[in-house]
Amino acid sequence: QVQLVESGGGLVQAGGSLRLSCAASGRTFIDYPVGWFRQAPGKERVFVTAISWTGTNTYYAGSVKGRFSISRDNAKNTVYLQMNSLKPEDTAVYYCAARPPGSAYDTRSDEYRYWGQGTQVTVSS
Repeated sequence: QVQLVESGGGLVQAGGSLRLSCAASGRTFIDYPVGWFRQAPGKERVFVTAISWTGTNTYYAGSVKGRFSISRDNAKNTVYLQMNSLKPEDTAVYYCAARPPGSAYDTRSDEYRYWGQGTQVTVSS
């Protein structure tokens, strides 16, 4: 069992940057694929990006490609989401999630077993 805690959210102006962190506890995080999802008010939770457990493979939603970057530091049991050139439409609660150990990363939220509580990101225009 692994517990996930997101941090780093906040209020930023359009064009600004934020870095979110997803810290794992409970057991080593090293073999869990991790994804980031976001949910805007009144909308469904959608896929943002994911990283393989090795960290060598990443995948991005078209809306964030070229602006967001996911990475992981397995020694620190942490996955990061660097968000640059933020837009008001990026405003949402951001969640990190992990799939079972050794599995492939996925864009479908139902495929993720472990979830954090979310962190709010608000981008003002």
